[in-house]
Amino acid sequence: MSHWILLRGLMREQRHWGRFPGDLADALTDAVIITPDLPGNGQHHTLRSATTVAQMVEFCRQDLRKRGVPAPYRVLALSLGGMVAVEWASRYPQEIERCVLINTSMRPYSRFHQRLRWQNYAAILRQVLSGGVENQERLILRLTSRTGDDGEREGLLARWLRYQRECPVSRANALRQLWSAARFRAPAQRPAVPTLVLSSAGDQLVDPRCSANLARAWQAPHALHPSAGHDLPLDDGPWVAAQVAKWLATTEAR
Repeated sequence: MSHWILLRGLMREQRHWGRFPGDLADALTDAVIITPDLPGNGQHHTLRSATTVAQMVEFCRQDLRKRGVPAPYRVLALSLGGMVAVEWASRYPQEIERCVLINTSMRPYSRFHQRLRWQNYAAILRQVLSGGVENQERLILRLTSRTGDDGEREGLLARWLRYQRECPVSRANALRQLWSAARFRAPAQRPAVPTLVLSSAGDQLVDPRCSANLARAWQAPHALHPSAGHDLPLDDGPWVAAQVAKWLATTEAR
């Protein structure tokens, strides 16, 4: 039995994983899958978001201890969640057995305009200035997903709007999370943890070269999805699960 911890990115919560936890459970029959929320999101939306990735790590560790979930863990993490996974594995390598990093980016392996594509600056600035939950969620959907027909996307948007009404992420918390991500710098030494990097050729939020650069620098295996968007587990969860299962079969057979 292995404990898989799934960590999402900016302003997202565990319900945004959609069907993916089931996809992963189907591919990894011995997996216990846990989907904690970071402070300021989901079940913890009333808390103040951390202003450093290191603080997010400590929050996750405490949360899992309260649940009675013992280490070691295997972490699959998307975007900002990938930064949390890297910091966790660097600080506490004895607690992390495996890392899967999806469409993440971090200094010094990527430039700012790659970590957040410059083409989106105007749309994001308009959202910050004008606000509006529906516009916010429509923008996030446009920037992070490339799957589904119009009807499916409208249904997904309706669910996301419900999540935001039930567990609203405040503007202050969103800014704290952005500040944490912008300031994060990867540790000088690669974490001594087996790592798989996954990325999407169709990512409209983060340049896919960010993942490629990281995988090259850390000599980690890297798989590129040919068409999915930034939220790869949403766009093609079975592909992600299959890549993880194939990687585990290779690394654990050694």
